[in-house]
Amino acid sequence: MNFDSAQPIWQQLVAEFTRRVIIGEWKPGMKIPSTRELALAYKVNPNTVQRALAELDRNGTTRSERTSGRYVTGDHTSLDALRDQSAQDIVDEVIARLKGIGVSQSHAIQLLNEHWSTDD
Repeated sequence: MNFDSAQPIWQQLVAEFTRRVIIGEWKPGMKIPSTRELALAYKVNPNTVQRALAELDRNGTTRSERTSGRYVTGDHTSLDALRDQSAQDIVDEVIARLKGIGVSQSHAIQLLNEHWSTDD
């Protein structure tokens, strides 16, 4: 992972770990790798990983069990809301960028419809 120097690494890790949950790489109820394993994999300080994981605990994406580790929440309603919020954030960014170059709503919708793959 290439980190952006304009944003704190722990926030980028929150986004990356959240992405893993949303796409199902980290499944509901799954035990996630330890802080140490993640720090080694991402080549960052374990304290940075711990801060990111603490944020995931705080927002309900994961839960810590004192003696056995950290797990992805099994609350599907929470996971659906997480996916919806992530999608909304992407849509907001795309709309802002399209408006910034003068694309109308109707043209944006036309472009989306033309480029959306029906193979999904």
